[in-house]
Amino acid sequence: MTELRPARREDLDAITAIEREADQVFVPLFGRLDWTATPATERLAAPGFLLVADDPPVGFAHVLELERSAHLEQLAVRPSHARRGIGSALVRAAMAEAARRGYAEITLCTYADVPWNAPFYRLLGFEEVAKPGPLHRRMRDHEQAIGLDRHGRRVVMRARTDSGSI
Repeated sequence: MTELRPARREDLDAITAIEREADQVFVPLFGRLDWTATPATERLAAPGFLLVADDPPVGFAHVLELERSAHLEQLAVRPSHARRGIGSALVRAAMAEAARRGYAEITLCTYADVPWNAPFYRLLGFEEVAKPGPLHRRMRDHEQAIGLDRHGRRVVMRARTDSGSI
């Protein structure tokens, strides 16, 4: 059984390694990647929360709390632990923690057509946001500026935290 818990300082090296490993699953689709993992110290210092799966960690979910919104900024699982329900468990735990903190919904930005991105999140109750608000428009503008859109269509999605669906 997967243990989900808040990240600790001693998890930071593992979190960075997990993100780097998980990013490699994009290489067959996108070719050589031109992005780098966010330093885990930045994740831990950012407003919001950081959850990990297991000890030592094999996956994490990072949720930002910005402008009275909960936003799933990153979900990553070691490829060697993929397809075991760890990512789903982390998303559900992030949704539950966001609800506990008073958020009615949680959002994310992701690739629309990558099977383990938007289609995966749809299974967990997320729906595409047709007209993102100012915060998410700024997030998408940033993603465009750093070149993420060259790999495929990006979308903003949201889910209710109480039921997992809009």
